[in-house]
Amino acid sequence: MIRKQIFVLMLSSMAVCSSFAADTLSARWDKLRQEQPKIQIRDAAKNLGVSEAELLATQAYAVRLQSGADAARKIMRRALDLGEVMALSRNENGVIEVTGVATRYTPKPQTEPISDEEKQRQQNAIGGYIGGPIDLRFHFAQWEHAFAVTQTKGGKTTRSLQFFDTSGDAIHKIYVKSDAGNALFDQLVEENRQAKQDVPLKVQVKAGKKPELADTAIDQKEFQLAWKEMTDVHQFSRLVTEFKLSREQALRLAPTGLAQAISAAGVRNFLDGAAKEKVAIMAFLGNVGITQIFSGQIQKTAASGDWYNVLDPKFNLHLRESAFARGWVVKRANITSVEFYDKAGELVVTFFGVRDRGQPQPQAWLDLVQGLPKAK
Repeated sequence: MIRKQIFVLMLSSMAVCSSFAADTLSARWDKLRQEQPKIQIRDAAKNLGVSEAELLATQAYAVRLQSGADAARKIMRRALDLGEVMALSRNENGVIEVTGVATRYTPKPQTEPISDEEKQRQQNAIGGYIGGPIDLRFHFAQWEHAFAVTQTKGGKTTRSLQFFDTSGDAIHKIYVKSDAGNALFDQLVEENRQAKQDVPLKVQVKAGKKPELADTAIDQKEFQLAWKEMTDVHQFSRLVTEFKLSREQALRLAPTGLAQAISAAGVRNFLDGAAKEKVAIMAFLGNVGITQIFSGQIQKTAASGDWYNVLDPKFNLHLRESAFARGWVVKRANITSVEFYDKAGELVVTFFGVRDRGQPQPQAWLDLVQGLPKAK
């Protein structure tokens, strides 16, 4: 009996401590917002030494939804009914935002062998988000925490679904943009709400980046041969894994003439040139849990502090160019792309030229890429 009472007291004490910690964190954020009214939650979390998910969990306007990959898959499938939304994905030094209506995906009849690209599309399909404005490729194994966030500022209410990985870093966010979507959003929240909202949010310490193997430890001859034998750009990731390379190391060891380093400042040349010459581009930006894609022409580019931006009505791209180390012009399976990496060697964004499947790359795209400044 005494042991049971002690155990109950311990549980009660732990709950009080957790509640106190949450209240303390919330108070610290309130103070920080008073000092820096425009600070974003991601930057506030860094300032306070916690993850974004942990900070969000302290707020009354955030409802915790069912956690884990299966729940995230279910919620995203249900979110296809929300109508017009703004979909946002980011990594440390890039943010992509696209507004539109997600399309539903209908797999093609498999009457003949399908390409690696089509296989990837089918593996990622959860009923939609393939092609169209909201074009996403999911890696649900990395999805853990989910919230429904309803905030009112200046008389305007925003509703969003926000997803985070096991470390509490943001993976993807969806903002409802139509009045018709509001009721569906509320229904989705009720269907997926966690029963207990005050359970401490558990996040894991982010794993450190694995060091690269020495170049001399790589069978460079076999790697370069395999590169030349690629028939689809999607085979590149498998190639990098097979030879135990980092992505940028693979570019550095590429066959002669198939990967050219360019200046980090070339991101401005690229975006400005694409806007001026009206070259349709594809932008791929994501993180461990998702890749989001934009396809089309861009119009307005502008600098703002450390960031260089595309600021179009339905598409925003924000790139922290001050963190860029270099870019690369890469040719794989006869398709040319442009990639930019940060100073930690992490991929920030990849660009391709828009083309019809099976058709050559537009000359305007090749001319734009050719004119980018080479690295010193």
